[in-house]
This record gives sequence, structure tokens and C-alpha cells, in this order.
Amino acid sequence: MTASCIAVMAPGDMGHAVGKVLGDHGHDVITCLAGRSKRTRGLAAKGNFRDVPDLESLVTQADLILSILPPARAIKQAKDMAAAMKAQDTTAVYVDCNAVSPATAAETAAILAEAGAPFIDCGIIGLAPQPGRSTKFYVSGPDTSPMTALDGQGITVIDLGDGIGRASGLKMAYASLTKGTNALYTAVLMLAQHLDLFDELIDEFEDSQQAALKNMRARVQRLPADAGRWVREMEEIADTYREAGLPGGFHTAAADIFRILDATPFGNETRETIDPDRTMEASIPVYVDHIKPKPKDTTDD
Repeated sequence: MTASCIAVMAPGDMGHAVGKVLGDHGHDVITCLAGRSKRTRGLAAKGNFRDVPDLESLVTQADLILSILPPARAIKQAKDMAAAMKAQDTTAVYVDCNAVSPATAAETAAILAEAGAPFIDCGIIGLAPQPGRSTKFYVSGPDTSPMTALDGQGITVIDLGDGIGRASGLKMAYASLTKGTNALYTAVLMLAQHLDLFDELIDEFEDSQQAALKNMRARVQRLPADAGRWVREMEEIADTYREAGLPGGFHTAAADIFRILDATPFGNETRETIDPDRTMEASIPVYVDHIKPKPKDTTDD
């Protein structure tokens, strides 16, 4: 099946770009902007989305629904979509493209199954698509053909087989390295700053860890704009590790680092408003200033 009407919820940093390339390939791309922010409305306009008044209208028009939003909102949106489908006595193929654990993907699939809706598990890897740059959509589930039909239409779709959880599992493993490494870079620098050893550590990195330092200087100051969304993603990754019998503490700690960054003034930035002149060196002291004091031990000796 080639979808002619594709709903994208929601048109954020990734979602609006995905909708744009699909629209450029002839699809009618819709969303529901009721209650959405001015920024989201602007991104939807940039992506040439057609706005519909409510979810009931959306589910009756869409052949395919792509859920692309912060993972903390994934389950609620699935429930809202399932309720709208039941209310309208209709279904659409629901594709969960969110950064969630295989267990959360299975929970989402069960929610949609109650509404009779086909479900596709999906993990997005890569930057948002744009002309000349495709984004990878790994998919899995009993019938992934509604997504594989979109391969080459601004996105690259890779089928991982029948199992719900395979696509989300791959996303979890991948992001555990990429975003997890960014959190570790930040934690290392914050520790050195706290110990008054920042300059000394940078000197050593310049001698023995040039590649890591280059990555730090490119990334660390930009992280607060995304940190709030990534807290739950790190928690989902931690859950995935624990479900596999592995320690989840690496990414529980990464979630804590991103909480600190989100609490800084820089956490109010978006990707469009990040200060391009702010350096890693200028950012780390601000991050350290937002570490919560360790509770005083009041236990009697």
C-alpha cells in the first residue's frame, strides 16, 4: 500500500522535516495543531502540513499515522489516537517512530490493537531529512509494507522483520552510544570543573584525546536545547538494558546529566535559537552551577 494521506504527530524538529519530504513526493501530509505552540505551528507551516481541527478528523482522513514526538508523550498519544479511532469507528496504520524501549513499543502496539489498528514499530536514526540527505527509518512488525512503500521518498526504510520491538531495540542500542556518549563527555567536563582541574584536563586531552576533545567542543554547548526531551529517552534506554539483564545505570546517570542541562538558562533554547558563539568552555561552569547540592547527612554519630 502506498499511503496517499499521511498524518505526522507532531511537526517538531524531526517531524516537520519528515512531513516536508513526504509532501514533496506527492503525499497529502496532515497534522492537528489544536493546542500546539507557536513554534510547532511555524514548523508545520515550514513543512507545508495541512492542519485538521481534531484527532477525530485526523484518523478518518489518514491512511498512515507517524508518531514522532518526545518519548515521554508516546503512550498518551497512542491512547488518544486509539480513542479517536474507536469514536469514529475507523482505523489507520499507526507507526510508533519514538525513542522508546521494546517493552514500551509492545505496550503501544497493545493499545492500538484494542482499536483494531495495524501497528508498525519504527526507530529513526540520523538527522532530519532534507534535499540530498535521507534519514533511516528502521521498521519491524507483522506487515511493514505501508512504510517500506515510502522507501526512497526522502527517507530510507529498512525492514528488520516481524517482531515488534526489533526496530525500537535497534534505536535504543544506537542512541545509548551516541547520546550516551554526549552525556558522558559533559559529565567528565563538569567533574573537572568542580575539581578545579578543567584547564589541566583540557591540556591532557589536547595531547592524548584529540578526537574526543574535538567532539566535545562541537557538541557539549548545544545539548541543553535537546536535553529535556532526552531525559525520558535515556530512561527508556536504561529500561532496555535492564530488560536484557544488563545494568541500566549508565543511562540513568545520563538522564540525570540531561536534567541538569535542561535546568540551565540554555535549556530554554531551541535548535533555531542556540547561541552559535557560545563555547564548551563557557557552558560548563553554568552547568556546574546547576548541580543540586548533595543533601546534608543529619544522622547522629
